[in-house]
Amino acid sequence: MCGIVGYIGSKKATPILIDGLMSLEYRGYDSAGIATIEKDAIKVMKDKGRVKNLYNLDGIDKLSGTVGIAHTRWATHGKPSKENAHPHMDNSGKFVVVHNGIIENYADLRDFLISKGYTFLSETDTEVIPNLIHYYYTNGPVSVLKDESEKFLGAVKSAVYDLKGSYAIEAISTICPDEVIVVRKDSPLVIGKADGENYIASDIPAILKYTKEFYLLDDNEFAIIKSNNIRFFDNSLVEHNKAVKNIEWDANAAGKDGYEDYMLKEIFEQPTSIRETIGSRFRLGEKCSFDDIEISKEYLENVNRIFFVACGTAMHAGLVGKNLMEKLCHIPTEVDIASEFRYRNPIIDEHTLCIYISQSGETADTIAALKLAKSKGAKTLAISNVIGSSITREADYSIYTHAGPEIAVASTKAYTSQVVLVAILAMHFAEILGSSDKLEIESLKKDIIDLPSKIEQILDNTEPIKDFAKKIYTEKDMFFLGRGTDYSVALEGSLKLKEISYIHSEAYAAGELKHGPIALIENGVTVIGIVTDKNLVEKSISNIQEVITRGAKTLVITNQILPNNNFDYVINIPETNPLISPILSVVPMQLLSYYISKFKGLDVDKPRNLAKSVTVE
Repeated sequence: MCGIVGYIGSKKATPILIDGLMSLEYRGYDSAGIATIEKDAIKVMKDKGRVKNLYNLDGIDKLSGTVGIAHTRWATHGKPSKENAHPHMDNSGKFVVVHNGIIENYADLRDFLISKGYTFLSETDTEVIPNLIHYYYTNGPVSVLKDESEKFLGAVKSAVYDLKGSYAIEAISTICPDEVIVVRKDSPLVIGKADGENYIASDIPAILKYTKEFYLLDDNEFAIIKSNNIRFFDNSLVEHNKAVKNIEWDANAAGKDGYEDYMLKEIFEQPTSIRETIGSRFRLGEKCSFDDIEISKEYLENVNRIFFVACGTAMHAGLVGKNLMEKLCHIPTEVDIASEFRYRNPIIDEHTLCIYISQSGETADTIAALKLAKSKGAKTLAISNVIGSSITREADYSIYTHAGPEIAVASTKAYTSQVVLVAILAMHFAEILGSSDKLEIESLKKDIIDLPSKIEQILDNTEPIKDFAKKIYTEKDMFFLGRGTDYSVALEGSLKLKEISYIHSEAYAAGELKHGPIALIENGVTVIGIVTDKNLVEKSISNIQEVITRGAKTLVITNQILPNNNFDYVINIPETNPLISPILSVVPMQLLSYYISKFKGLDVDKPRNLAKSVTVE
């Protein structure tokens, strides 16, 4: 959630900062602001609403400073307002910070600072940070130092030592006008290195157009950033060297490339993203290979349980993964919501393999769940789209989807790439164990290779989905039904609809209808059924018939030959192995949600109250 940008160099900072914030709008926010070091003082410009509103602020065009920090805020402490927007300044006007995360003990710190004579202008937890920095700069042990840069860094260190919670912080000061100090804990922050200038961001796409060389900050790591120099320090302020990473994303991939919205672009990118996910991990007639992990047959034979742990859409990918692991590897597999996993004292030990899925690699609950599993002796494997993200650095093993930047808040291509990668991983494990028939694995590989062309077939005929969306976009409630793997993808279809159209929807295992939910079915309600497993066709059709007899309007997504029934609409998709059918059946549901949202006139890419990367608990 929220977004951070920073710049130090020889160019005017303001346009770079605002441009970076616009690149991070997908993260979710309700206010925005920048601060630059000018000749006489630090100037702060901020307001509630969209980033573009900053251009209307009086005097912003006169800012000429070449050092600055910027932020988009997603409200946690205090309502969206100009006063609560970042950046926040201390009482002296010498220190300014922006901050992503949550300071859990801010109330105690606020009371302490008030007792020392400090006053507060906002309701935020963040405002304690610049005032703590000022307090330690003037009163702490660093106050006796003569080197101002060391004093500034020491004051920041003392301040964050008092903080409980998560944070990524940028700090600037009139005392050291030629530097930016940054630190992170459980919230992402990267530094982009260029010639005579440096960039800071919470997410790589914000500054990808300026550089492909990045430093990925670790937890409790500090950096002093100047225009031509970056120094790194550990939690004890011992200086150390850090390797730079080259990120080979195409900067243009983060643009709309002629599409009306990022979400539509990313739906249509799925054939390409899946091809990238498959990469060189397998070929027909050859075993799967993962160069980035080494898991032995002996280890897998001693695994008695696998957990998929994730949130939201990534958790739905894990549900598909459960079917794949149990079918191919014959290992009992559970799927857990990361925020629940942490607090239920899960039964895990050295015989447990925990697989964590996160598009951004920065999902706070998922990272915390991973740390819990490691503390209990379990092996951990991270699946992410972002190289060097927090989750991949914490896990024992990491594999990447290589889906490219996903900007729209509602995930599409990340989900399908996650499912493809989990399928390849399950085949890899099965080949190591010898737990599945070789012909069965070979057939599944062929079906996976054929997925991109089959998605292209679906995308070549979107008009029926658009027509159906136009007929139902004013409705208030919808239901998704499926059996087996179709139920897993029904959950994802329902989530997409909720996320971007604000229509209440529920997904049910179709056989559960008569155990309560059928009471909600009345005349005119829309029910979407998914039928892709030939072994479950008859039972699925029977369940859909139950809602038809009670007046429901039905859309059926299928790759089977269905008996004659009185469905209102049928969307036919190509046939594939039922284990990976969600990769195809989800595409019409993505498009349906997209078109419904467009007909309602909503902001598809930035739905209300949501953020792309949920970096707070």
